[in-house]
Amino acid sequence: MSKRKTVTLRDLADRLGLSVYTVSKALRGLPGMSEPTRRLVFATARAMNYATKAQEAGLAAESIAYAAGKPRRFVMLMPADHSFLNLQFHGLHQRMDELGHQVQSVLLPFEGPQPDKLADWLEESGILYCDGLFLSPLLPVWAETILLQLGLPKVMINFPPEGAEVDSVIWDVQHAIILAVNALCRSGHRRILYVGEPDGQRGFRLRYQSFRAACASRGISAAEQMYHVNPADPQWLADLSAILQTGSPTAILSANHGQAWPILRKVQELGLNIPDQISIVAMEHGELEACPGLSRPALLVQEAGERAAELMLRRIANPLAPYEQIRLLGPFLTGETVVEPSLC
Repeated sequence: MSKRKTVTLRDLADRLGLSVYTVSKALRGLPGMSEPTRRLVFATARAMNYATKAQEAGLAAESIAYAAGKPRRFVMLMPADHSFLNLQFHGLHQRMDELGHQVQSVLLPFEGPQPDKLADWLEESGILYCDGLFLSPLLPVWAETILLQLGLPKVMINFPPEGAEVDSVIWDVQHAIILAVNALCRSGHRRILYVGEPDGQRGFRLRYQSFRAACASRGISAAEQMYHVNPADPQWLADLSAILQTGSPTAILSANHGQAWPILRKVQELGLNIPDQISIVAMEHGELEACPGLSRPALLVQEAGERAAELMLRRIANPLAPYEQIRLLGPFLTGETVVEPSLC
């Protein structure tokens, strides 16, 4: 468990090879430096357990103290070992460690609905006796329904079910879709091929609904929005190829993580030039190694885990406070797969 250390601005500056003034300016969010430098300063400050007076005051105001009282033990329940869930857990674990507490990830051991066995497993595994429970995305509905009824403090790192009385934090995919559509429209696109599941997980439904609404707000008619490929269909790449060969769509919005690379390969097989003949925006959880210039909205997956830690501790400190639903808004990363507006 991390212990609070006395670290000064001079210590940070010496470690980074920067001036004290530059480090202070970065930590206070002042303009006049590159984003990579600012991120490096923040990462180093975090690694060295440094916090500004404003950061410490903010934690105190929200009843979140460093190692307040006894160390607590938390559990994050996940349905499987997915890369983006691990990224989420990394942020959660890092923040809990900084705040003096422990969290472990636990995989749900059931493939199908087994409510009776779930109750026994929660007892036997000791999860019922932890200080709080984090519920990840992709948990099956039957299990999520039972878990939400437990008396433990809970935070969903996901969109909550309608009417659920629970704290939640999520990277805002609705906002991300709107940013993507706006970027494509600024580049002159009106015939956008949406590649994503229109139903299923709550997040998938919200993405598609946001896409239709964003198009409508931009004056794109329903007829112009009818291009759609569902990656839940095993034939989705064949469907994608058939639609692209008609020459109708001028842009692709890939709405689900992990689809960008197959889409890029298919576009290349068809001999289409990116971005001149087809622009592409993708909802990936991070930079794609095979296409570092991919245009995309930033999805704050790890940051959602970090924020969930703070939300949990605030819930424990303020058990009668209203429930909170927090959505983290990331910027749009322009990249190189969308035509510049001035060229349209």
